[in-house]
Amino acid sequence: MPGFGQPSGRPDRPCRSQVGSHMEFAIISALNGVTYGLLLFMVSAGLTLIFGMMGVLNFAHASFYMLGAYVAYAVSSVFGFWVGLLVAPIFVGIVGMGVERFLLPRVHAHGHAHELLLTFGLALIIEELIKLFFGDFPVNYQMPGGLRFSAFSIFGSDYPFYRLFIGAIAVVMFTVLWLLLTRTRTGIVVRAAERLPAMAGALGHNIPMVFMFVFGTGAALAGLAGAVAGAFYPTNPNMGLELGVIVFVVVVVGGLGSLKGSLLASLLIGLFSSFAVGLDWSLASLFGLVGLGEWARSLGGLMTLELSSISATIPFALMLIVLLVRPAGLMGERN
Repeated sequence: MPGFGQPSGRPDRPCRSQVGSHMEFAIISALNGVTYGLLLFMVSAGLTLIFGMMGVLNFAHASFYMLGAYVAYAVSSVFGFWVGLLVAPIFVGIVGMGVERFLLPRVHAHGHAHELLLTFGLALIIEELIKLFFGDFPVNYQMPGGLRFSAFSIFGSDYPFYRLFIGAIAVVMFTVLWLLLTRTRTGIVVRAAERLPAMAGALGHNIPMVFMFVFGTGAALAGLAGAVAGAFYPTNPNMGLELGVIVFVVVVVGGLGSLKGSLLASLLIGLFSSFAVGLDWSLASLFGLVGLGEWARSLGGLMTLELSSISATIPFALMLIVLLVRPAGLMGERN
């Protein structure tokens, strides 16, 4: 999955010549894994919120992430980075509210399949519009010079502050969402509209407006993630596709609709992927611990396949294991 500065969508692989020691490799991989996992949470939080409150699996959610990056790039080119960071989530949130107000109600009565098809078509439209206005190539969206410095040094290797900045934004996002949903009157109304919409409506609450607000907020969170991460990751028309699949894996592993589950799953996937991409272990190397390394290497095939070469499959393997053990996800509610 997207690693920092890597268009392939996987965590950075620490260079052995740069790491210099196992301790440095472990520390850098852990930091990369946590910050990458927090980025995954930034994107998946909106999808979790939308599904948990409305039961809508929004296939266009990763496209909102991409749209946020491009809007931030366009605005920052004229008004600066911080203005772009503010405008992008607002713009994407308004787009999300428009989708929920004018498109989703027309297919909601026909079930989840029609919602998936509608949002899938919307994702394709957003992608083509991005290519139409910005071209089918990466754009030069960069972080401001004021954030381009080293946070600290690890065994002589500088660690970029902006990675910590991304993680800090994710932590603030989780805290605000959690407090909003559990400690405010707005959160009570939203949860009531989710569980007993007829009763909430009878008490005078405008349920369609609540759902529109929830969908718009989820889209805005994805837009904010794109605006923050797009200045560090390559901003290109494929960024939504690269991250979209993993975001759905995060939501499934964490438990559909569980905000805490999404955070936990994001961190697990981030850490597993970060460590796996830097390890040259194979089954043959494990057999070597008991003196059977040469025999295992002579078999070839899976025995010599290094973990780093299949690191992209780690999230899907984790999803398979979790679903076999706990079909509802790590923190999902059992039916």
